Amino acid sequence: MVLEKSYKEYMQGFTDVATGEARRGYMDVVAELQQRFSNPDEIITEKDKKDFAKLFGEYLRVENVLQNYDEFAGLKALQSLDMTDPAAVEAFKAKHYLSDDDLIAMQAIKIPAERTIQDYRSTYNDIRDWLRREKSANEKAASTIDWDDVVFEVDLLKSQEINLDYILELIFEHNKKLKDKATLVDEVRRLIRASVGNRAKESLLVDFINQTNLDNILDKPGIIEAFFTYAQAEQQREAEELISAENLNAEAAKRYIAASLKREYASENGTELNAILPKMSPLNPQYLTKKQSVFQKIAAFVEKFKGVGGQV
Repeated sequence: MVLEKSYKEYMQGFTDVATGEARRGYMDVVAELQQRFSNPDEIITEKDKKDFAKLFGEYLRVENVLQNYDEFAGLKALQSLDMTDPAAVEAFKAKHYLSDDDLIAMQAIKIPAERTIQDYRSTYNDIRDWLRREKSANEKAASTIDWDDVVFEVDLLKSQEINLDYILELIFEHNKKLKDKATLVDEVRRLIRASVGNRAKESLLVDFINQTNLDNILDKPGIIEAFFTYAQAEQQREAEELISAENLNAEAAKRYIAASLKREYASENGTELNAILPKMSPLNPQYLTKKQSVFQKIAAFVEKFKGVGGQV
């Protein structure tokens, strides 16, 4: 990646020489986020949702560029430095080649807490999901707000994706400290909603925490193994339940679900889906409704269980 601008310009903003366009810096974007959207739970109107989605997209883009600068890595590391520990402060200065003045200047830069950014990411994901639902429903006609100029930076979110093993390791760490399942569940919900790829696993992780004696798990590899064992058993149980509730052709349904899990999404193309449906004439008016509802249930099942391995 070619970095055309200095760290300072990306932090403070600059005018693009080619286009004459003013580009805001990280500090301005963060200041506006904190001023307008200090509490993401209060983003309720469609206008607020759109304004927030545009602003947080701008944040993700500028932060993505800044991640390439050592100074920014230092600024992030500074957030967890204990300033009352002189030895830690000296070690930090040595590691990042900083003078006392540099350190004072860095302390003056306010950056959002990691927890706040997680909440923002989560809200951004929620708005993206909401928009997909709303716009496919009949809200289009009622909405007076044009979303065409909002681009959701999904790839930037994914580049900082929190993977499942990491979430499980955090559950292990937090359980040792908190010893309180309700608080632990809240922490995990926050984390997982900030993740694009794992949002569908929220109920699976919460059920795992509630149904497992975490104190018996001795180390991080242990919690990963325990979760996958639990998730594979759940996957089998839920697949059986889905097949029997929808009265599907069991063998064909298991093959279709297994194939969908393997490619990590369910597809309506081809004849695989038709083959699993209960015997019903395609001319029956209820046939399409049934097909759609079965497809949606299997698609949700695949989102929840993809990546956990095991058999259906």
